[in-house]
Formats: sequence, structure tokens, C-alpha cells
Amino acid sequence: MSPRSALREASVLVAVFFAFLLPVFGQNLDSSTPVGHVVLVLPFENRSGQPDLGWIGESFPDTLNQRLSSSGFLTISRDDRQYALDHLGFPADFRPTHATTIRIAQTLDANYVIIGSYHVANNRISVQAQVLEINTLRMSAPLEDSSEMPRLLDVENAVAWKVAKQIDPHFNVAMQTFLGASGQLKLSSFENYIRGNSAATPQERIKRLQLAVQESPNYTDALLALGKTQYSERDYDHAAATLARIPSSDRHSEEANFYLGLARFNSARYAEAEKAFTSVAGSLPLPEVVNNQAVASSRQGHNASALFQRAVAADPKDADYHYNLAVSLYRAGDFAGAQREVDQALKLRPNDPEAPQLKALISRGRTPAPPQAANLPRPTASGTSTNTPFEPLERIRRTYSEASFRQAAFQIDQMRAVRLATLPPAEQATQYVQLGSDYLAQGLIPEAEREFQSALAANPKSAQARAGLAQVRERSGDSVDARNEAQESLKLGPNAAAYLVLARLELNDNQVAASAADVARALKLEPRNTAALGMKQALAARGQSLP
Repeated sequence: MSPRSALREASVLVAVFFAFLLPVFGQNLDSSTPVGHVVLVLPFENRSGQPDLGWIGESFPDTLNQRLSSSGFLTISRDDRQYALDHLGFPADFRPTHATTIRIAQTLDANYVIIGSYHVANNRISVQAQVLEINTLRMSAPLEDSSEMPRLLDVENAVAWKVAKQIDPHFNVAMQTFLGASGQLKLSSFENYIRGNSAATPQERIKRLQLAVQESPNYTDALLALGKTQYSERDYDHAAATLARIPSSDRHSEEANFYLGLARFNSARYAEAEKAFTSVAGSLPLPEVVNNQAVASSRQGHNASALFQRAVAADPKDADYHYNLAVSLYRAGDFAGAQREVDQALKLRPNDPEAPQLKALISRGRTPAPPQAANLPRPTASGTSTNTPFEPLERIRRTYSEASFRQAAFQIDQMRAVRLATLPPAEQATQYVQLGSDYLAQGLIPEAEREFQSALAANPKSAQARAGLAQVRERSGDSVDARNEAQESLKLGPNAAAYLVLARLELNDNQVAASAADVARALKLEPRNTAALGMKQALAARGQSLP
């Protein structure tokens, strides 16, 4: 599927989510769910006169895409951008004019395009970016930032914040939150990751990505890129080991588990493959994921007809899903159902080489022996058996459409927002606070702030939302605002989270007695609060007991 087609899947995805998620989101949704801004970030132009610094230009789309995606924008990936250049006949290092920039954006259905340039001299980088609004063909004034080269990520995060503010003047996430979003990532790891993504050969790509994760073992962007490259090189065991290192709470977990499932499937470890696909289906139940979950289950000798029916219901125009359901129903002895599905598969794909053979088997009306996982042949590239005579096997979906998955995740957010808007303000705030707390636990600071700000918009007197913002400010290194937000939270109502923010700030300032008093207040409210108990131990190590 082309990225242009994938980005136009919104209506299909709405149907998918209505099929799968109405029981979760309720009956108050409709197909008029609003869509957000689609943003294309092009590589920034290197004006330093130093070709070895060209990797920096490629790094801007990576950082800006992450920050803008975390803030509710729908961004276009590097692969999608490469598709547009190839489709229009431009080389990968092509520097587009104003006119060709518009053509690229229109090819990808982008609403906004971010272009920019940078200059490096005396170990200092200066950056200039502009936002082109496609609908009005209006270019923004330059957005500028600069700093020492070791603070490149700070510059990129600052530019990302300025871009978000330019596109949406009401954008309310703080710049400091963006500055803290990259954490303690080493610049050398970031450079190896970017150079790896741009490498000309798989060998160089793997080498660079391995260097990135050696320096920063928890760098999930690099782990995902490395695992996908190992998978594409058919190094399935190493791919699985790499992808399994990405935590389930990470924003890359769905894509990582999809490829982990494929790697395990190609190693004939079907139970592990099913577990990985099931994990993805739990949060993004797209038809290709449910299909793969069903195929992995079927390879273990289980009847997966119900799952195949879900895939068909979600995307009835996919011939493979009908073929898979036909195979599953045939094995279960439902010859009439199998006949109906194989006929539909042939209608959708008349030249399918295997569907006529399956149809012939069904017409004989004899139930085949159930497949045994231990005796099944290892899958080939087409997902079918290499044995003769013909033995039908369900087909795995081997491609992960990042655009489809990003659109799906975006659609879930939109549908959730519609549902929350129907709730009373206090309940809206409670749910937004919970979402923000979940993001905070995952280390996703901009996403967390967005939810806490939404909670305050719904209920300005939410003490928990203020406490959440205090934690965001603390995480992003803004101790003054963290203290202010915690104090504002406590004015609205006593809560352990705000007391603990103050306690940590006081302990960092060596105000151990004040810190102990706030920990005691937190424990009085929540005696089993693990963070408070941990603070109590830290204070005891300094010889300070609680009052």
C-alpha cells in the first residue's frame, strides 16, 4: 500500500474501529470524528559547508515528528517521504523548490510542510525553520534557535515547540516539556541512529544501530530500527531478541510486537508469535493484526475461525482474509461457509493460484485431519506449504503499514475525545488525569502534559491535574514551576502526588526536615504509596525520620 493510500484510509479505519471498539467507546460516536493536522517535515538544508554534518539535516524530521506526534498532530514518516520522492522521480538527497515542496505535500495529503536549514561554526549550531500551509500557500516567518553543538537535541526540541505553536496558536504544552522529552540520550547514540537510518547498505545500517544501542541500551527508537533491519535480513532470532527489549509501555510497542510476532512465526514458534500479535490487537485491533493472530493460532492446531471472521468483517475487500476464513471453515467441516468464502476470494482476486485448489478440496466434502503444530511445514515467503499434494494454509500478513497504524492510533485518540466530551466536566477531568498519569509512568512527558492540560480545561479546580502538571514540570527540570504547580494543587485539595513533588524538590535542595514533613503528609493520605515509602527510606538513609 502506498503512503498516499494509507493516509486516505481514515474512512476505512473508522469502520474498523466501529466494528471492534464500539463496545469500549460507547454509542456516542459517529463518522464525523474530527481529523487533525497532517504535517510533513523535510530534511533541513546543511549550510555549514561541512558534508560530514549532513546527518543533522536528516535528524530534524525524526525529532520534530516525535514531538509533534506526541502533541496530537499526525506526522508523515521518513519512509512515506521517500515514497513521495520516488513517486515524483526525485533522488533521495533532492532539495525541493517551493513548487516541488507543494507537489510532495499534495502527494502525501499533507496540510503543513516544515522546511529549514542549519549552519555550524565554532561548535555552535544555528537553525531556521518555516511552516508552509498548503491550503493557503502561506509561508510563516522564520522560526529560529541556536546553541552549542552538544545541545543539538535541545535546539531541535525548541524548534519543534515553535512549529507546534505556529500551527496551533492555542497549543498549551510548555517549551520546557519539549526540552526535557529526549531525556538523557547521548548525542553520539542519536548520531549513530540517524546515520544508521540513512545507511546505504543493511550491513552499515546494522553496524550503526548496534553502536547506538550499545551506548544507550534503552534507546527504543534504535532498538526498533535494528530489530526491523535484522528481520528484513532474515536474522529472525536476533530480530526477536532485539524487539523483545522494547517495553510494553513504550510508544513503539505495537510495531515492535508486530515484527516480533513475524520473527517468531518465521522461526515456527507459533505460540510466541500468537502472544505478540495478541498484544498488538489489544490496543490496535486492525484487520492485519487480527489476521496474524488467527494464523499463529491456527498453526498450533486451534480453530481460529472467529478471529478470521473479525478480519473479514473489518476489511471485506481483502481476498486473503476471505481465503484464510475459507481454509479455517473447511478444516472445521463447514463446507458451505468455506465455499462461500473461497468464491468471494476468487471474485476479489480471479488469478489467485491457490484458491481454485482449495475450492476443489471443499467440493469433495471431506473434513481434513486437523493440523498439528509440530508437523506443519515451516512457512515460505507466501505463507503456504512446500509439501505436495496441495495442503491449504492460512496466509500471514507480513507488512506493517506504519501510516495505517499511526492513523489508527490517531483515530482512537479522536474517538476517545468525542466520548469524553459527552461526560460531565468533573468526570472528564478524572479520566484525562488517569491518561496523563499513564503517559507519565511511560516517560512520555509531552503526552502527559497534554492530558493534564485537557483535564484543567474541563475542570480548572482539579487538584489532581495540577499535581500532574507539577510532576511534568519536575520531570522536565523546571523546579520553580514544579513547586508552584504543586502548591496550587494543594490549595485546591490535599493529595499525595503534590506533597511528594515538594518533598523531592526539598530533598534536592537539602531541606531534609521540610522534605520529611511533606512525605509524612503524603503517607497520612496514602499509607501504602510506594513513592512515599521510597522517599521515607531515602530520608532515613540521611538520618532524618518522619515527624
